[in-house]
Amino acid sequence: MRILAVSGSLRESSFNTSLLRAALEAAPAGVELELWEGIGELPFYDQDLEGEDVPESVRRLRADWAAADAILFSTPEYNGSVPGGLKNAIDWASRPRQDAVLRNKTVAVVGASTGRFGALWAQQDLKRILGVAGARVVGTEIPVGRAEERFDSEGRLLDGEIFDQLRLHLTTLASEAVPVPERVAA
Repeated sequence: MRILAVSGSLRESSFNTSLLRAALEAAPAGVELELWEGIGELPFYDQDLEGEDVPESVRRLRADWAAADAILFSTPEYNGSVPGGLKNAIDWASRPRQDAVLRNKTVAVVGASTGRFGALWAQQDLKRILGVAGARVVGTEIPVGRAEERFDSEGRLLDGEIFDQLRLHLTTLASEAVPVPERVAA
């Protein structure tokens, strides 16, 4: 089972990326979790760019996300919602509608913030956005509040309870995912 881990933060020392790195360690047996980077390389979604000449960064996103059995998203909360870069990536992955890589893709959401509520609003918005985009959203939110207290200076998760929640979340995600068929080499 191959799951992509996508951080909605572009910040180098992002708590959300650190949360996904903790998820790499928490992954249950049989689950291969891979951190995906590339949100910052995407142009703003523009339907005029669709078609044969879609930008390379968009082709990479679509190919990588399509090849994953499931996707785990981690979102910060900017002004009470999802960051624009993450929403932009989802817009690209939700088009063209009938062939969208998010269509029927099993996904789950987590999030971290320095506030008390752990990006809860952003997680709820992200689940709604993903559902409207055609994804199969599973699991509940994992809000990691006061993130600066939950990670050490190297970005390692210090909270065993959150680690256990991540493992359970990934177990649920993997059990609900529909594996992508093996690709036969041409």
